[in-house]
Amino acid sequence: MGEHKAGFVNIVGNPNVGKSTLMNALVGEKLSIITSKAQTTRHRILGIINGDDFQLVLSDTPGIIKPAYKLQESMMDFVKNAFEDADILLYMIEIGEKTLKDEALFKKIQESKVPVLLLINKIDLSDQAQLEDQVMYWSEQLPKAEIFPISALQNFNVTEVLNRIISLLPESPPFFPKDQLTDKPERFFVNEAIREKILKHYKKEIPYSVEIVTEEFFEEEKIIRIRSIILVERETQKGILIGHKGSALKRVGVEARKDLEAFFEKQVFLELVVKVAKNWRNTPGQLRRFGYKS
Repeated sequence: MGEHKAGFVNIVGNPNVGKSTLMNALVGEKLSIITSKAQTTRHRILGIINGDDFQLVLSDTPGIIKPAYKLQESMMDFVKNAFEDADILLYMIEIGEKTLKDEALFKKIQESKVPVLLLINKIDLSDQAQLEDQVMYWSEQLPKAEIFPISALQNFNVTEVLNRIISLLPESPPFFPKDQLTDKPERFFVNEAIREKILKHYKKEIPYSVEIVTEEFFEEEKIIRIRSIILVERETQKGILIGHKGSALKRVGVEARKDLEAFFEKQVFLELVVKVAKNWRNTPGQLRRFGYKS
C-alpha cells in the first residue's frame, strides 16, 4: 500500500464566481450556501473529501472585496489566512472576468510557491471563441497556473479538477477523522440555512444587516428541536423581516426547515425570533461572539 496524501486546497476569487457551488459539487454535500447576491459566504468553511489513501481539505472563503466596515475586514482576514496554509490554490474566475478586486492578493497568486489551478467557471454561458480568448489572456497573467474551463453548476470538468488536485496532494497523514465532513458544528449549518433564505427573499440592506445565533439545538430520537435568533441592526429592519402578521418570517422558517430536514435526514422543529443588536457589524465584541474575530 502506498503513502497517504493529505492537504489544504483553498478556493479564492471575486464574489459571485461560483466558489460555493464548486465546493458543494466536489464534496457532494451542501455545505456552503448559494445565492446570487454578493458576500453570501462570510466565514471560511472547510469541506473534507476522504479516499482510502488521501484526505482533501477544501476551504471556501468569502469573495474578495474592499472592506467597508469591520465585518468585511474580518471576512478578508479569512481570505488572507487561506493563502498562508494552502497546499494547492484554486483561483476561480467567471468567463469574461479580467481583474481581481485586490491587487495585493493577485500578486500573491502570481508569486505562489504552491500549485495554482485557475478555474474559468460558467463556460456554459460562453462560446468557443470567448473561451479561447480567456485562456490566452490568463495564460499570460498566470503562466505557472494550470487552467481548467469548468461549469460548477452543470458539473462539467469538476471530476477532472478533483483528480488533478488529488494527484498534487503532498504525502501526509489525515488532518481530520476519516468520517468527518466539515470543521463546522451543526448549529453553524442551521444559521447558514436561515441566512440563505433571508438572502433569497429580502432586498437592499436587510440580508447584510442580519446575523443568526442558534441558541438551542436538542436532538431527540425522531426530531431535532431548534431555536434560532435573527439579529438585525435597527427596529425598522425587524419589522420588514417579520412582515405582515409574521408572514415573511414564516416563509423563511418553512423553507429553512425543509433544507435542514434534508441535511440532517430527520424531522426538524424550528423556532425563529427576531431581535435588534445595534450596529453589530462594526462592534468588535459582537463580531467575536459571531466567530469573525480571533
